[in-house]
Amino acid sequence: MPRALAVIRTGLVLVSLSAAACAPADDVTVLKLGHGLDVEHPVHLAMEVMAETAGRLSDGGLRIDIYPGEQLGSERELLELVQLGILAMTKSSSAPMESFVPTMKVFGLPYLFRGTDHLWQVLQGPVGEEILASGTRYGLKGLGYYDAGARSFYTRDRPIREPADLRGLKIRVQKSVMAMQMVEALGGSPTPIDWGELYSALDQGVVDGAENNRPSFFVSRHHEIARYYSLDEHSRQPDVLVINPDVWAALSTAHQAALTRAVNESVTFQRHLWRQAAADSLADAERDGVEVIRPDLRLFREAVQPVWRAYDNTDIGALARRIQEVE
Repeated sequence: MPRALAVIRTGLVLVSLSAAACAPADDVTVLKLGHGLDVEHPVHLAMEVMAETAGRLSDGGLRIDIYPGEQLGSERELLELVQLGILAMTKSSSAPMESFVPTMKVFGLPYLFRGTDHLWQVLQGPVGEEILASGTRYGLKGLGYYDAGARSFYTRDRPIREPADLRGLKIRVQKSVMAMQMVEALGGSPTPIDWGELYSALDQGVVDGAENNRPSFFVSRHHEIARYYSLDEHSRQPDVLVINPDVWAALSTAHQAALTRAVNESVTFQRHLWRQAAADSLADAERDGVEVIRPDLRLFREAVQPVWRAYDNTDIGALARRIQEVE
């Protein structure tokens, strides 16, 4: 992780395991949180609410400093830093977390959820809590989920109206085995690229397209290059807020309670904000000349069945069946 090591070598303001959350000089506990999103993104705004609320509930005794825009590294690098206890907290998509927390892979199964309501019934129920808790043994204690909407394909030069239109196209995906399997099943060529490098990759033709939710597509300005957005909504992968377990254990009981409540309040705030942002960003993209395609989803569901069959007799397959049984 070259960028992460560079951060350590240059002594940027990160927390070490022994003093990961403390600033003893003024008796304020400081947690550093790094992530890769733009400051206008709804999830970043929610984390600002979390930081403000945690400070208020702790009477100023708990401070969360947020470093957005991959200042401290890519998603994978930030997860590694949290595991090591060098960074206290991060927010990651569940997709890159597959490499760290095996159960997170289930969220990458295409068309796993029936819609937003089903997603949140799962995330806020026993199955979602079980998945969130499963990261603790890997050095990534889950604090909560943020809505990351439905991911859809967007492309530079031609619209995606059916799976056959993806044939031969280089599609940027997250560093996720499941995402690569899905794009391959649809006939595309999956190309893992860090989020911060995607704008230039699209601009220079390194990739023909990508896939993400509506707000990310617009806030990242990818719509300036990719003029087609196809609402195939192939997956709903939540963002996950995590903390190093030892950092968590070092917090006082009062600070743990304040942080837990702050996270919960920020999740509620973000869910409301997300709904509006998803609608606004799509309308804004259309206003700026993006063609929005509403394809027949049955064709896409049929095309990704080989991905599901590959997990039939696995723990991921069993977990997926439990998710689908949630009403």
